[in-house]
Amino acid sequence: MPTSMIAGFALGFSLILAIGAQNAFILRQGLRREHVFILCLTCAVSDALLIGAGVAGFGTLAQAIPWFETVMRYGGAAFLTWYGLRSLQSAWQGGAVMEIGNGQRTSLKAALLTVLAFTWLNPHVYLDTVVLIGSISAQYDDRLGFALGAMFSSFVFFFSLGYGAGILSPVFTRPRAWQVLDVGIGVVMLGIALKLVIM
Repeated sequence: MPTSMIAGFALGFSLILAIGAQNAFILRQGLRREHVFILCLTCAVSDALLIGAGVAGFGTLAQAIPWFETVMRYGGAAFLTWYGLRSLQSAWQGGAVMEIGNGQRTSLKAALLTVLAFTWLNPHVYLDTVVLIGSISAQYDDRLGFALGAMFSSFVFFFSLGYGAGILSPVFTRPRAWQVLDVGIGVVMLGIALKLVIM
């Protein structure tokens, strides 16, 4: 495997490894075994498009349009705040409605819209995936190989997260475990939203 492809894979994987809003949602859906394949595919393809745009030079958009970063930042913060509060409310009301195999399932449309919002309304996606990967790729002669490595890392990560979450499913047959997870997700979402506002 070319050095540039390995470097792209390593960078891409490190950027999405940290638990964030998108990852937390995929983990939750993986635990519930709801629409896992299509949601993982959506995340990975979205990342691939953003990486491709960054390597192709789209990373200069934030510099060309001064208000772009501000709009993305506050829009993303508002969405994350809403979702974080909703997760905390769900934890407060109790996790029984979310037991695996029982309770109300999330529709495919709602799940897709949510994961697309987490992906495309998150300014960190543009700063990390587009700007950072795009600028670092310029250091390599084989920019295509670098981009393909970074794209492949997204597919490996999201499908591993989504389907690997199923291993933990026996733990989440207890409503209390879902409450703890929802609290954790809510705190992560609100923390990211706060960071976006004060950055």
